[in-house]
Order: sequence, then C-alpha cells, then structure tokens
Amino acid sequence: MFASTPAIAVRNLSYSYLDRRALDGVSFSVTEGEIFGLLGPNGGGKSTLFRILSTLLPVQTGTVSIGEFDVTKQQRAVRGLLGVTFQSPSLDRKLTVRENLQHQGVLYGIPKAELQARIVSNLTALGVADRADQLVGKLSGGLQRRVEIAKSLLHRPRILLLDEPSTGLDPGAILELWSHLRELRKQMSLTILVSTHLLNEAENCDRLAILHLGRLVALDTPSSLRSSVGGDCLTIQSHDAGQLAILANDITSRLGVSVQKVGDVLRIERGNGLDLLRDIMSEFGSSITSVTLGKPTLSDVFVQRTGQTLSAAE
Repeated sequence: MFASTPAIAVRNLSYSYLDRRALDGVSFSVTEGEIFGLLGPNGGGKSTLFRILSTLLPVQTGTVSIGEFDVTKQQRAVRGLLGVTFQSPSLDRKLTVRENLQHQGVLYGIPKAELQARIVSNLTALGVADRADQLVGKLSGGLQRRVEIAKSLLHRPRILLLDEPSTGLDPGAILELWSHLRELRKQMSLTILVSTHLLNEAENCDRLAILHLGRLVALDTPSSLRSSVGGDCLTIQSHDAGQLAILANDITSRLGVSVQKVGDVLRIERGNGLDLLRDIMSEFGSSITSVTLGKPTLSDVFVQRTGQTLSAAE
C-alpha cells in the first residue's frame, strides 16, 4: 500500500525535563503516504514527541530524521518538508479566511500570482472555498480547523503534522475532517502524522504508536492491536467497589479465569465471553451492579498494555 522510503524515522529517542523523563527510548518509523497516529493520555509523551518532530524542541538522546534530513543537523531543510497544525488555534479571527492564507503565503515568500491559485486549490480541497471571504471568527470550530490545515499546506509540504485535530469538534465535524484528510492524502501524496488522545480519532489511522509514561507500549494497525487482546472483554462493576479485589479472587478460584482490577471495575478477556457472562451472573449476580460484554477496543488494548484506562492515566 505504501512506498518503502521512511518519511519519519525515530530511533531510541529520549527526552527529559530536569528529573522527569518525558520520552524513554522511543523508536518507530512512518512510511511515505501513511496516516500514522500517536495515541496516549495527556502526559504520556505525545506533546514532547510532536514538538521534537516539528523542530520546536532539540533532540537530547537518539536520532530523528524527516525524509532524508536529520532534525538535529538540518532543521531548515526539515521545516521545508513539514506542514504543522497545532492544537492551539493560529488563525486571526478578525481577518477573512482568504486574508489569513494570504498572510501565511507572504511569510513563505510564495509569488502573488501563484499564491492566489494555491489558496483556491487548498480551500477547495478542504471544502471551504465558499467561505473564503468570511471572517474566521464567524466560522464553526470544524470549519476553522479545515482552514488551519489549508493554511499549513500552502507551501506544498510532504508531511503534515496534526496535534489533536479533533479536539472540541462535534462528531459530525470530526467525520467531515477525516474524510478531507483521507482525500488530501491521495490528492497531494501526503504523509500525515496525528497526535491524539481520542480513541475514535485513532481508529482512522493506518498504524498507531501507543505511548504511556514516555514509552512506546504498542505499535501496529488498529485492527491488529484489537486482535492482540483476543476474544471478548467483560467489564464488571460491583455494589461495593471496596470489595472488588475479593470478588476478583472469588471469580478466579471458582471459574478458573484471570481477572484484572482496573480502577473501580474488573476486566476479563475470554474467548467464550457469553458463556462466561452467564456463569458469572449465576455465581455472583447478587454482588454485581452491571456487566458489559463486547469485542476488544483500543481502550482495551491500552488497559492490557498499561494496567490503566486511558482516562485514569491522564
């Protein structure tokens, strides 16, 4: 599906803020044309890694290359390959959409005649050409996000870095945004790297690197990661959260299954989940408030690899 040339290569990358290790020996590569996700809780290391990739933080230990360039030695060349959309808005709300992009184009030294053509092309690709002369402050959050991306692509980068692109957007806007990102990947031969803590957003990526406490705990396609959990997942809540450890031991001793306590719930992975659910309710129904049964999700992958839920890890 993808070319063999790495668009991004990270090797044994570590970074510390005084005595706090934000990244700890992280290694991965992103193939050209791939939509690659960095998934993890706030504080897991995503932001530090994103800043290093976008050349805002130096490499302390390890190596990072963007395309054929070393991030430490060839920052100017690296920046020419990158389009970056940060989580914090960068648009001037008192200017029109077109004026925001014109200002960006002037900063990059794009000739005036060519700049106008690129503005029209980018706004069309993101589905906001009809908003070109509207004030940014009058647009919805989803439309503003698309304008941000159109702005970051004016200089024709090979790689687009997106930091939490769906934060604050409603479900409909998220679907539209990702539809445009997939189309951009095809039209512009883009490589896209997305940093996110949202599971539904991560499902849109071709591959995911899951980060926790600065370490890479999983790396694969979303479907392969879910399959690695195996079987069904049961989540059990009890009338008395303080007695969960006792309930877990009782389930293990009577039914011979491994039970994991995660926060205020019990979690079980089992191939024949429906049969186990019936047995658990028959034996321990009086002690249980609710049981949910479902196929593994990325949330289950995170729990399996870290022993915490994504929200608890934050």
